[in-house]
Amino acid sequence: MTFPAANSALPQPAADALAHSARLQALIRAEIDKAGGWIGFARYMELALYAPGLGYYSAGSRKFGGSGDFVTAPELSPLFGRTLARQLAPLIAEGVADIIELGAGSGALAATLLTELESLGCLPRQYRILEISADLRQRQQQKIAAAAPEFLDRVRWLDALPDRIDAVVIANEVLDALPVHRIRIAGGRTQELGVSLDSGGGFAWDCRAAFPALAAATPRLPEGYETEIGLAAQALIADLGQRLERGLLLIFDYGFPAQEFFHPQRDRGTLMCHYRHRAHDDPFLWPGLQDITAHVDFSAIARSAPELEVLGYTSQAQFLINCGITDLLAEVPATDAPRYAPLAAQAQKLLSPAEMGELFKVIALGRGLAGPLAGFARGDRSHAL
Repeated sequence: MTFPAANSALPQPAADALAHSARLQALIRAEIDKAGGWIGFARYMELALYAPGLGYYSAGSRKFGGSGDFVTAPELSPLFGRTLARQLAPLIAEGVADIIELGAGSGALAATLLTELESLGCLPRQYRILEISADLRQRQQQKIAAAAPEFLDRVRWLDALPDRIDAVVIANEVLDALPVHRIRIAGGRTQELGVSLDSGGGFAWDCRAAFPALAAATPRLPEGYETEIGLAAQALIADLGQRLERGLLLIFDYGFPAQEFFHPQRDRGTLMCHYRHRAHDDPFLWPGLQDITAHVDFSAIARSAPELEVLGYTSQAQFLINCGITDLLAEVPATDAPRYAPLAAQAQKLLSPAEMGELFKVIALGRGLAGPLAGFARGDRSHAL
């Protein structure tokens, strides 16, 4: 997603949206009461984003694009998917014939990839989408039917991951939306930041001693340091690593290697909320109406699947340049301003260090592939993990 500056002047939701949020808040309060007055933040985040029919990703509000809360790279420009296709085509030609996309958003990436891969003569045998949101699944079906109807028969929606995977697995801005545990170092020990109810029934931060696995996953940090530990993201990658018999996990997201993620100046963590293209740091505001995210610790991700080899890690800008985004842009003459100018502006957002180019990273984990990946031919930063 593109990152706006933090802005406290948030537009007021409509009355029906506030009523929707109130129903979710009641569900979360009941969960807190049932648990004895406290739940970990990871559980709160899970409910706020994924509670059936009420969570942000489970309900029907528009999330992507100009009328939503954020814009991801596939919605920003077809250049993203077209360039990514140039990394996937050689793998399909090598025999890794299927693509699995985790959390396919609006369906824009699937539609672009299928169209571009056909032009390259490397259509996948199947394009499978794992999507837990019924609302988003419907929108993806509509998007592909409108933008690439000739490929709809190749697309299958999954309710769970296959037991054995021989495929390229793509996760674009998936890990940042998985629930995270919030921790604080107090008295030299790891405490888990969770959620209780204040005297007025509102949500409030509250600490408990961290459970052993969370404490073990926390690096040595200074007193008072607060951050997030992405155990759910690590578990997903570990699961994929066990299922992947041959192929590639290709992960795009915003984040850092551990040395940067746990930098002394990042002592309040990376938790951020997005509402109507405005960013703020209050996850208790209007649950169900706003996205809640945290940056990815790519070092932890690289360690999570020991069965797989780290095949590359770099910035989004370097990956797209390596895969030929500038060649695609050059296909449109600069003299054709009505066509060229919008594409150039989109490329600027995808590549600029001030936009998505540097904050967003790409990591590849694989098994059984024949050769190096073009996306990491130059500027590979695997050594930083």
